[in-house]
Amino acid sequence: MFLVGFLAVVGAALGALGSIVVQQLSNPVARYRQLYLGVLLPFALLSYVVFRLLGFGYAVVGGGAGTVQALLATFTELLAAGGVGLAAYAPTVRGVRGVRDIDLSTGRALARMGRYVLGLSIFVTVVIAPLETGLSSVVLLAVVAALVVALQAAAPWIIPVVRSVRTPEESTEATLNRLRERARLTVRDIRILDTDREGTANATVRGVPGYRRLFVTSTFLDALDDETATALLAVQAGRQNARVLARVVAGLLLALVPLFLALADIGPLWPLAGVSLGLVVLSLWVTRRGVRAADDYAADRVGPDAVADALERYADVHDMEPSRRRFANPLSKSPPLGNRIDRLRAQAAE
Repeated sequence: MFLVGFLAVVGAALGALGSIVVQQLSNPVARYRQLYLGVLLPFALLSYVVFRLLGFGYAVVGGGAGTVQALLATFTELLAAGGVGLAAYAPTVRGVRGVRDIDLSTGRALARMGRYVLGLSIFVTVVIAPLETGLSSVVLLAVVAALVVALQAAAPWIIPVVRSVRTPEESTEATLNRLRERARLTVRDIRILDTDREGTANATVRGVPGYRRLFVTSTFLDALDDETATALLAVQAGRQNARVLARVVAGLLLALVPLFLALADIGPLWPLAGVSLGLVVLSLWVTRRGVRAADDYAADRVGPDAVADALERYADVHDMEPSRRRFANPLSKSPPLGNRIDRLRAQAAE
């Protein structure tokens, strides 16, 4: 437990220092996202690797060589790494609250992230479970693929477990149905995510054809007018039409194939790992094209200027300055928001 405490203290110091630096930079909201993805998340993953190498989980569960003990040890190590990540995240909440001027307490933010950590730990443990059964690499790949697909199919029911969700009132549901019909967004039902304190105005669709559920945040309802909401729902319809999420999942599974070949001793590890990385970069490029196709679809529905205005309003609500890059980040699944807006403005000008 000393190791967990030590890494938690280091993580908290890293989060506090990173938060101080980010607040001095331009566009701090976007920089906080980079801090989380580029520094704090890798530190939590590094903590998991350390716990794994030192056998921390087995020490906690009392050892043993069975499958059950292995899974309990894995779950323990994942939770411990998640705790380190939460310790690193905690000092940043105050900074985010300041730059976004929102009423989000550290306790509430940690409780919300704690639910994510618990859910993710359970899911990763379930994914790792086949690795502890001695199955062949081909069967393992098939099992992992089935689990990932099942997760996407079950997302409409999983999200309410890890988030605060409510059914919309009749008037709200009628309004949303009218807006999504204008956007040509086809879903079976709608749920509202409580984000009054976080101030995130998002809309997302999860599920499989025949049962897709639209999740919109309470801030989405409160902060956006009907035209903006319709344009953002049209973007979601475009993502559905371009199968953006399917591109992400398919790219992930495709990138896993070389790694499983390496596990089966069919080829050398490092060259196959390089092939896997190349497939990740390729799949993200394909995903970015899907995002552009979704913007084009929305532009056809409501007009490119309307979509550009909606994206700018989205950035305003989140206190973001739309970022722009001359060359796309090869490890990003979406083009920079500013580039998307500029592209839509150019379409409108033409």
